[in-house]
Amino acid sequence: MTQLKFKPVEEQIAYLKKGVAEIIPEAGLTAKLEKSRSTGKPLRVYLGVDPTAPDLHLGHTVVLRKLKHFQDLGHTAIFLIGDFSAMIGDPTGVSETRPPLTREQVDANAKTYLEQVYKILDREKTEVRYNSQWLAKMSAENVVRLCAKYPLARMLEREDFRERLAAGWKEQLLRPSEETLRSRLLNLVNWFRSRRGNEPTIRLPSSGKTLQVKRPSSISIHELLYPLLTACDAVELKSDIEIGATEQKFNLLVHRDIQREYGLSGEVALTMPILVGLDGQRKMSKSLGNYIGITEAPSEIFGKIMSIPDQLMWSYYELVTDLSQEEITALKKKVETGTLHPKQAKEDLAKRIVDDFYSAPVADTNSSNAGPVTIGTNTAAEFNRIFRDRQAPEEMKEIRLQRVPGGLFVIFPKVRDIEERMTLSVPSSLEKWSKLLALIQEVPSTSDAERVIKQGGFEINGTAVKDPTCKIDLDKPASYEVRVGKKKFLRIVVE
Repeated sequence: MTQLKFKPVEEQIAYLKKGVAEIIPEAGLTAKLEKSRSTGKPLRVYLGVDPTAPDLHLGHTVVLRKLKHFQDLGHTAIFLIGDFSAMIGDPTGVSETRPPLTREQVDANAKTYLEQVYKILDREKTEVRYNSQWLAKMSAENVVRLCAKYPLARMLEREDFRERLAAGWKEQLLRPSEETLRSRLLNLVNWFRSRRGNEPTIRLPSSGKTLQVKRPSSISIHELLYPLLTACDAVELKSDIEIGATEQKFNLLVHRDIQREYGLSGEVALTMPILVGLDGQRKMSKSLGNYIGITEAPSEIFGKIMSIPDQLMWSYYELVTDLSQEEITALKKKVETGTLHPKQAKEDLAKRIVDDFYSAPVADTNSSNAGPVTIGTNTAAEFNRIFRDRQAPEEMKEIRLQRVPGGLFVIFPKVRDIEERMTLSVPSSLEKWSKLLALIQEVPSTSDAERVIKQGGFEINGTAVKDPTCKIDLDKPASYEVRVGKKKFLRIVVE
């Protein structure tokens, strides 16, 4: 096998440590990099992802980007799709047992994952594996022997397991007015264990009421198996390094221990921080609505980045760009000294992120420069055109309207080369704009449209209209450039 020439270890470590939360053990990473450089053999670095949802957001790319950094340095990047483990469900950070996914759901999600990760990883240099290749073949004997290699007490040290075991009792026994019961909790639990199967009751001293204590929801056995089975991934891949989020630390340490049980040297665990969402407080999550999807339109990604708090952008620079720590520190100093405006720094960040996911250059139609510009640059220009200069975008959704007997014929834009047509019941030639916007489904309802109009969020051809009773003449050919709210621009054409 051809030996590779790697950069000096100190240089590699400086590049790899950017944004990292913890390296366990750090000396182990140095030793592995030194051995790799002396032998010319790349390290095997993997990231395991369970395809539990169809789309990735920017928070998911934090660990993906760190895998890319190893790939940039010439090491082997392994993207492991947990198509088997996804059907078990990672118990990390959850308060109750996850509902299992079907094979069909997992396969569909895995397909979209691969389409998205190649926006960051080099398709030709990435080793893709599926853990069903070995986990689905394990016999009952294999599973029992695996379980024998890890003590239950260690498993129950896991923080989220401890919290779930304790929470079931506390939620039922402790009320704000019943703090005196805290001292009785342990005795009650012991009593309940001795009665096995009977549900105890306790009298609340402040109210005199009798409270029935039901058996709390607990932990299913398969959840205890999750970190052990995924440890088989590290054994099978013979990985030198595994990357995960900080909340995955327990799993990564189990993987490291199980590797040694199977005669391997034990991988280095590298954890990355959780990316904070658009609200600047909680972790990025689709369920919280504070996320940036990596398949969203460039204008959406750009606009969302511009909405984050100024201080948060430095975390984004560190975790979701390839700028070096020195470059980020220099940018931050420019902002602090007033030589660079925070808005410009944030705009540069947004352009970088857009270009990561939409990297193809495009023709610059806004200047005499014949050379290509990036999509991020054009997106920034369009953003400033709309939000700074208060102008309509150059391209906007067009809806054509035509009067037909007894109604209105609406032609919507083509989607996947299919032109959608709809006939609406609009008997009058004069119709309120609020009703028309609701009929063509650009606002949830007529009342929502009227509220937007009253608040000054409606413009026709650049002129604000605040009268919710204003009407459009559907018999007179005309073209209207309409703004609804802050971001929605439409071209309504009456034919």
